[in-house]
Amino acid sequence: MDPTLQGVLAAIGGFFFVSLMIVTISMICGENKHKRSDSPAGSWDPSKHQTETNFGLSSISVGESASFDPSLNLNRISMQALIDATRNFSRDLIVGDGSFGLVYKARLSSSQVVAVKRLSTDAFQGLREFRAEMETLGKIRHPNIIKLLGYCVAGSERVLIYEFMENGSLDQWLYDTLEGESGEVELRSRLSWQTRIKIVGSLAKGLCYMHNWTTPIIHRDIKASNVLLDSSFESHIADFGLARCIQGSHSHFSTQVAGTLGYMPPEYINGSTMATMPGDVYSFGVLLLEAVTGRRPSLPFPGDDGKEVRLMEWINSMVEQSRYMEMVDSSIVKDEIKESTVVEIFNIGLKCANEKWKDRPTMKEVVEELDKIVA
Repeated sequence: MDPTLQGVLAAIGGFFFVSLMIVTISMICGENKHKRSDSPAGSWDPSKHQTETNFGLSSISVGESASFDPSLNLNRISMQALIDATRNFSRDLIVGDGSFGLVYKARLSSSQVVAVKRLSTDAFQGLREFRAEMETLGKIRHPNIIKLLGYCVAGSERVLIYEFMENGSLDQWLYDTLEGESGEVELRSRLSWQTRIKIVGSLAKGLCYMHNWTTPIIHRDIKASNVLLDSSFESHIADFGLARCIQGSHSHFSTQVAGTLGYMPPEYINGSTMATMPGDVYSFGVLLLEAVTGRRPSLPFPGDDGKEVRLMEWINSMVEQSRYMEMVDSSIVKDEIKESTVVEIFNIGLKCANEKWKDRPTMKEVVEELDKIVA
């Protein structure tokens, strides 16, 4: 047979084979979609999952279906109870957007107000975060780490229930605006210098506890939106979806870089896939400097010469000129703070955010330095 004709016939055959596969897959997907169409989008039919019990929070052991360490003894809540508590996951109750899932404010049948994170139903992302949160928050308890109250496993659904933080996130307090009674947009009441130092100090204590726990935990995504504030403006570290426990060393090998631009240490950006405690320290240093300057680390802004500059570059330049007070957030009353204290705080932040990871302090050393300042 002529080679050209043979090639044409092979191409035609391949085309029909691929077309047949696409049609078959479409029919299967259509059938599954039809089966699901009996329930409203985003809702859950508890009658099809008799293993779920509508009892609010109660302590039971996690079975194999939960896909993580069965030795953990955690609280479980039914999907129907969550639907009732969130009004079927109403958008009106969304209070945050965590990694791989939305967070809702909910009131359980016991009248307890909680935060409910409904993870992505993506088989990989949702399950990975679910396991990470369980393997970390399911084991540790500290006043400055968000408390995991319970969970829900129902079909492909993975839901985590946490204590609710009345004052939202540090990110909201630094940057969010509110709509006043007249309809005009106005700035949220800004945090005082003392409150900001209290926030970073309590954050440092939570991170120190994690790094010095029996099996050290690396958070890998310390940033302002993952620092939640209670009614007293104490920090609670949240969102452990990227966290890793480490065994026998101070690093964890990962196949991909994790974190948020602006907070990521240079070794991560330059291609290192080792998640380390010094990496967390760097992120903490950037966050500390962000908290006292009121400037996002990831967004450029005009420098003195009008050219765009980013936070760390700007701070290093200002420090060379000893212009510490000028870097403090303009909303803070300068008369209430000592310049010597401001210098000390900036120096701690810069030591943590040192580009050389070996020269960064430990979080234990950071806590000790901050305690001396506020004493």
